[in-house]
Amino acid sequence: MSQIAFLFPGQGAQHIGMASPLVDDYPVAKELFEHSSQVLGYNLIEVCNQGPADKLDSTVISQPALFVSSIAALEIVKEKHPELISQCSMSAGLSLGEYTALVFAGAMSFEDGLKVVKRRGEAMQAAADATASAMASILMLPIDQVEKVCQEASTKGEVRIANLLCPGNTVVSGVTAAVDEAVKLAEAAGGKTVRLAVAGAFHTSIMKPADEALAEVLSTVSIQAPRIPVYSNVDAKPHTDPEEIRQILVQQVLKPVQWETSIRNMMNDGMSEAWEIGPGRVLKGLFKRIDRKFPCHSLHDGE
Repeated sequence: MSQIAFLFPGQGAQHIGMASPLVDDYPVAKELFEHSSQVLGYNLIEVCNQGPADKLDSTVISQPALFVSSIAALEIVKEKHPELISQCSMSAGLSLGEYTALVFAGAMSFEDGLKVVKRRGEAMQAAADATASAMASILMLPIDQVEKVCQEASTKGEVRIANLLCPGNTVVSGVTAAVDEAVKLAEAAGGKTVRLAVAGAFHTSIMKPADEALAEVLSTVSIQAPRIPVYSNVDAKPHTDPEEIRQILVQQVLKPVQWETSIRNMMNDGMSEAWEIGPGRVLKGLFKRIDRKFPCHSLHDGE
C-alpha cells in the first residue's frame, strides 16, 4: 500500500495572490480566512491577495498567512481528494510548516495553532528588529566547505548554518556583517549565493528572546500525541510525547533546520510518494535535489 507523506511550506513561500485560488471557489477556505482575520485583527485575504509585498513578507504577517493558506489548501484536499488524506501516513513541515503538519496530525487544534503562530511571528520579528542580521543561501558548495566559510566569517560576528535543505543548498544565518563576509568567501570558493528576503537571523541564538515568548504561549495550548508521525526540524525524527513536542518547537527557533535528513528518514521509514500542500513549489524543488526520481507533487488549491 502506498505510504503518502504531506509536506508543508515555511516562510519564503508566500506570494501576492496566494489566497485567490482558495477563497474564490471554496467556501470552506473563505470561512477559514475570515475566521482567522477576526483572530489576527486584520483582513488576511486582502493582505494575501493585494499586499503590498513588503507587508506580506514581514515575519509578523507572513507566518500566519502561510499557516492559514496551507490549512485552507488542506481542507480543499480533504474535499476533492479524500483518498490522499486516508493514505497519508507521515508528515513534515519546513520550519513554520511544522505547525501545519502538527495541526493536520491532530496534535494541535487550528485555533491553538493560529494563536501560537501569531505570537511566534511577533516574537521573531521583535528579535530580528533588535539586531541587524540576515540570511543567505549558499549554493554549489558541500556542507564541510560551508562550515569552513562560517568559521572564517565569524571574525565579523555570529554566523552559522541555519538550514540544511538539500545537496548544494545550505542557508547561513547571522549578524549582517558576518553574513556579508560569508557570502564573499563562498563566492570566492566557487559557490553561488542568494540573499533571503527575511527579517533576520532565524535559527540562531540571535532569535533567543523569541524562544522565551514562544515557550510562554505554547504553555497555554493543548498538545496531543500526533495520529501519524511528524518529523521534527530539530532532529529529523518523529515525536509522540506532547511535552517533548512542546520543547522541540521552542528549540526550533534557535536550532538549524534538518530538512534533507528529515526527507531521507521519511524515505527510509517507507514513504513512497510526497505531496506539498500549500503556497508555492519550494519543497518540491528541494525534494528533486534530494532524489529527482522520487514522486513528489504540489497542491495549493486542491487541483
